[in-house]
Amino acid sequence: MKTNTVQPPEVSPIVVKDLTVGYGERIILQNLNFEIKKGQIVTLLGGSGCGKSTLLKHIIGLYPPMQGEILIQGRSIVTANETEKREIMSCFGVAYQGGALFRALSVAENIALPMEEMGHFTKDEIKERVEQKLALMHLEGFGNFMPSDLSGGMIKRVAFARALALDPALLFFDEPSAGLDPLTSDMLDDVILEIREKTGATIVMVTHELPSIFKVSDRVLMLSRDEKSIVDDGSPQWLRDHSEIPFVRAFLSRNKNN
Repeated sequence: MKTNTVQPPEVSPIVVKDLTVGYGERIILQNLNFEIKKGQIVTLLGGSGCGKSTLLKHIIGLYPPMQGEILIQGRSIVTANETEKREIMSCFGVAYQGGALFRALSVAENIALPMEEMGHFTKDEIKERVEQKLALMHLEGFGNFMPSDLSGGMIKRVAFARALALDPALLFFDEPSAGLDPLTSDMLDDVILEIREKTGATIVMVTHELPSIFKVSDRVLMLSRDEKSIVDDGSPQWLRDHSEIPFVRAFLSRNKNN
């Protein structure tokens, strides 16, 4: 006799509950509540000083929040001890603004670093994985190059490759297109979409680049410096055309008279 088994609901990669963040006694954002679903590309957006990068840094565990909860793959990064936090952080990769490559290390050595820090990969496994990530980023043959030998777009792709080193389910990109020309930025957007297609990763970005936002983002969380909160949430196209908040429509259409 067959019995129907009920599958447990899928855990959202990121769940934020009643979150307040800031520095010292200064509150930047407060009472945030949102979930990010598996496979989404979500952009944190808003004007200068609204707290986009601050929120990102709290989600990835660089700073403790003033209050609230952040769950990564169902596990609290807020209350985790150091061992647990290290395990949680192995589930995601981060590409920082400007690439943040180690200038004294080659491209291959930069990508290998997260695997070496984990300590359970053999040299052959590391070499194979580095070659795989270089191929995914269309950088075959550049493993022995130094960061100083690379263009801005290539540095960004190496940073992506390093973020992908441990095959994470979550990726965080801080201003991935900053400082790039429009054609290189457009190419990098294609790379981001390819990463999602080939790995199924959930991606959270901070960026001001509207063409990139409309090309790659499934969803935008619109932050407000005045409200210290998320004021709107939806696809960039829908928010641009239908948001009830004039500031949001104006921001996404670059229309100061909206």
